[in-house]
Amino acid sequence: MPWSGIDPFLFCAHHVDNYPAATAQQGVATDRLAGRTIGNDFSRKDGFSMYYGTGVPGFPAHPRRGFEAVTIVSSGLVDHSDSLGATARYGDGDVQWLTAGKGVMHAEMFPLRDPNAPNPFHLFQIWLNLPARRKMVDPAFVMLWGPEIPVYRHENPAGAVAQVKVIAGAYAPREGNSTTINPLPAAPDSVASDPAAELAIWQITLEPGATLTLPPAAWSGNRRALYFYAGSSLSIAGEVQPASSMIELVALSPAALENNGDDTVELILMQAVPIDEPVVAQGPFVMNTAEEIEVAYRDYHKTRFGGWPWSEPGPVHAAGQQRFAKYPGSSDVSTPFDRQEA
Repeated sequence: MPWSGIDPFLFCAHHVDNYPAATAQQGVATDRLAGRTIGNDFSRKDGFSMYYGTGVPGFPAHPRRGFEAVTIVSSGLVDHSDSLGATARYGDGDVQWLTAGKGVMHAEMFPLRDPNAPNPFHLFQIWLNLPARRKMVDPAFVMLWGPEIPVYRHENPAGAVAQVKVIAGAYAPREGNSTTINPLPAAPDSVASDPAAELAIWQITLEPGATLTLPPAAWSGNRRALYFYAGSSLSIAGEVQPASSMIELVALSPAALENNGDDTVELILMQAVPIDEPVVAQGPFVMNTAEEIEVAYRDYHKTRFGGWPWSEPGPVHAAGQQRFAKYPGSSDVSTPFDRQEA
């Protein structure tokens, strides 16, 4: 089940799948699909689910309105296609930030690339609410390529390393005289583009024995949650925390983290000033009133949020295709290798 969120975060879905070797079609062999409800498989049988995919796992075309989705792919690939004509392949540390706004249809398929070995897949998807004034903005997405996402690294006197991957929100280290790390630019109508929201999403890893002091938030009223999803031993200000838990921190105070265990601790921090508005959610729509939900369904059935320009509901790029993104209305292609080539 998804982790519950603290306003404006709605929830975070955490997918860990151990897919088998890929077929020539980048999917799962037929003999590995027995005993599943194909088209609606969340069974985790043999360590993986097909979700709404048939041969290739994933989520074929589906609508969204009124919120943002932040998709963090630690390992594996995602093929994106949407009703605006945009398409992408991303993964291996990349992040996609999709502002659904007034409505978009998109597909998220998980192609398997290795035909000779298992294909591990690890993904987080965070649903982030939009305030009423932004719920009907034009949809947009940005790719945050893994090599471009800033990472803060701290090695303590014992030689143990802590790292913070700064997906959103400035990070001001507490150790030494390090300068503030600023995130990559967000889409113009994203909550992350509003300084008053003080939104932050940080991926944190602590080697055994590593220590890290999280900087305090600046704004009164900010709320901060820490998701402890991997590792066995984490203490905060000297107090041991239960594994696989969500911990709400006092946002205006620094938080001293320490890994006292023998394995690596992995965390995600989510922070923002609450929107503090009514939330009415149904399926893929998140609005402020039940009437707005009804309008969302009517608009979707009438317009399909721009239609579906692709020949199938779950398009998958060719085997061997490298990571890339092509944005709506543009022939320009972005890749995670652009900066390296420059």
